Amino acid sequence: MKRILVLFLIFLMGLPVNAEGCPCEGEQVCGQEHMFCEKGALSNLVTITNLRNIICKGNAFKVAYSCKFWSDCAKAGDRVNFDVPNAIYTQEGTLLIPACSKVVATVIRIEKQRVPNKNARVYLNFECLIFPDGTAYSMSAKPLTKDGALKEGPWNTAGKLTAYTLGLGIVGAGTGTGFAFIPNPAKLGVGYAIGIPVGTTVGLITGLVTPGLKYHAKAGEEVSIILCEDLSLKKQCN
Repeated sequence: MKRILVLFLIFLMGLPVNAEGCPCEGEQVCGQEHMFCEKGALSNLVTITNLRNIICKGNAFKVAYSCKFWSDCAKAGDRVNFDVPNAIYTQEGTLLIPACSKVVATVIRIEKQRVPNKNARVYLNFECLIFPDGTAYSMSAKPLTKDGALKEGPWNTAGKLTAYTLGLGIVGAGTGTGFAFIPNPAKLGVGYAIGIPVGTTVGLITGLVTPGLKYHAKAGEEVSIILCEDLSLKKQCN
């Protein structure tokens, strides 16, 4: 049903549509070639016929955001545009997807960031590939992640925790220093020794119990996607 809706939308946009799925009359399989494998891909096979190039289900490739994306400004049903920055070839040299092609995705669900320290998650369905000549193909793909969602990486999360820990550690050090000066300036070291551990501990706990990060992506930021169904494409001139 989703594929029918996508094809209907393509028809409304006035783009030429390439039929896929059913073998064409007089079509003959010429052999199989291989994609350059992305980490986590389940296949690298491409079926080559005299009429089409069929990228098999489980293959993966990179696309890049056409413009910035913010999870807090998006909602289910929104369209998100991506670019294919570099031409995609098989290892044997067959051109599959030309550079400057476009991919259109639909937001199917957004999970807002939550306590404790759970980052926002964005679920996308990549459903349309458009070649530079305007030919559009129905496709089915999702982000190549463990749970099929896009979210901020572990380094950003660690950075947040570090900022909380260091920030309140500095506050603790200042507080400890202040207390040390009240009775006796000689107790400055004791003030540091008390203030810094208390501040960093409170900072770490605060970082862990606050809401996680929103998902933000810059224009040009790349995402790996994996095909959920075979993708049938017309043959290209190398």
